[in-house]
Amino acid sequence: MMIFSSLDLAPEIQKALDACGYQQMTPIQEQAIIPARRGKDLLASAQTGTGKTAAFAIPILQQMCARPKETQPGNARVLVLTPTRELAEQVAETIARYAQFLPLSVVALYGGVKMSGQENKLKAGVDIIVSTPGRLLEHLVQGSINLSQVEFVVLDEADRMLDMGFIADVQSLLQKTSKQRQTLLFSATVSQPIKVLANKILSRHEVVSVAKQNAIAETVEHVVYPVEERRKGELFVELINAQNWFKVLVFTSTKDQADQLMLKLKHADIKAALCHGDKSQGSRRRAIADFKDDKVQVLIATEVAARGLDIQGLEHVVNYNLPYLAEDYVHRVGRTGRAGATGQAISLVSREEERALAAIERLIGSRIKRIKMAGYEVGSRETIIKNLAQRSRPQRANRAGKTQIVTTKDGQGYSAKKRKR
Repeated sequence: MMIFSSLDLAPEIQKALDACGYQQMTPIQEQAIIPARRGKDLLASAQTGTGKTAAFAIPILQQMCARPKETQPGNARVLVLTPTRELAEQVAETIARYAQFLPLSVVALYGGVKMSGQENKLKAGVDIIVSTPGRLLEHLVQGSINLSQVEFVVLDEADRMLDMGFIADVQSLLQKTSKQRQTLLFSATVSQPIKVLANKILSRHEVVSVAKQNAIAETVEHVVYPVEERRKGELFVELINAQNWFKVLVFTSTKDQADQLMLKLKHADIKAALCHGDKSQGSRRRAIADFKDDKVQVLIATEVAARGLDIQGLEHVVNYNLPYLAEDYVHRVGRTGRAGATGQAISLVSREEERALAAIERLIGSRIKRIKMAGYEVGSRETIIKNLAQRSRPQRANRAGKTQIVTTKDGQGYSAKKRKR
C-alpha cells in the first residue's frame, strides 16, 4: 500500500495531510492521484467512504501549487459540482482542510441560503468553488461569477446528478469553462448513461475503478426485522432501548414518514433531529452538527442525506422504510462501516416491502438475515393472500336465479351484498 509521503507533494499539502492523520492511501487514491496530477481526465468509479475527495483534491491542489496564480475578482480556478447541498458543504470543508496551509480560498454554494453573502465572496474572488448546479446557474445569471478561467472541473457523484435530472444544467455550466480544462468525473456506479456523459465531456480520459458496482463494505452486518408497517415505530423504540443504540441514523422514504417518526421518538423521550427537504438549510446543518456532537441520539433523514454525510464512528444505520431504488440501499448503508470500521445496517420490513427487499438482495448478491422479534410477528404472506382470495370468491344462493351474493371491498375490509340477477 502506498503512502502519501512517497508522492513528493508540496510541503504545505503534506503538512496538511499529516495534520489530518493521513498516511496510507486508499485504493482509489492510489489509482487516481498520479494520473490526475499529470493532468489526465478521469472517469473514476468509487463508492462513498473510499476517500475519493482526497483522490481528486490532492492532485488539483498540487498542480495549483506548481502553477501559482493570484486570485482574481469574480473568477475561480477550480469548480467542483455536487448533487446536494450537504455534499457541497462536506466537500468544501474537506478541501479546506487539505489546503489549510496554502493561500487558497474555498467557497461552497448551494440553495436555501441568501445569495448576497455568496455574491460578495465570489466578487472578491475565490480559488475553489464547490457548488450545486442550480445555485451556480443563479450566480451566473446574476453576473457574480465568470467560469472562463476555470482550469479544473470535478463532477462528484455524477450518477446521482444524472438520477436527479441535473445533467443538462451541468453541461450548460461546462460550456462556460475553458476548453483546455482538466475534468475528473467520479461516480459510484458506471452505467451506460455515465459512459455516454464521460465521452461527451472528457478528453482522452483514463478509467479507474476500485470496487465492483454496488459493493458494500464487508465490515457491515445486514439484518432485517419483519414487522407490520403500523408497528414500525414501536419496534424501533424497543430496539433502541433493548440494544442500547446510542447513535442511530435512520432513513425514511418520505418527509411525512420522517415527521411521524419524530413524534413517536419524542413521546418515547428519545432525543432526535430531522434532516429533510422541508427543513431550512440552517435547521438541517444544526441537526447534523448536533448528531455529530452526540447532542441527539437519533438523526432522521430522507434520501437527501444519503450521500455526502460523513459521521465518524457511526455504528447503526436503520432503514425505517426501504428505498424505492435498490441502489439507494447501498448509499444509505454506506454511512456506516467506513474506512474499515464495523457497522450494522438494520431494515424494518413490512410485507408490502418484500419485493423491494428481494431486489436489494439480488443487487448485493446475498440473502439478508431475518430476525423475528417476539410480539411483532407478521402473518404468512401466502396465507393472507389465500384467505383474501377465498373471501373474494362469489357465492351463490341456494335458490338459483333469485339472488347472487358477492363480496365488495369497502375500504375497511370485505363485506357481502345481495345483487338482483
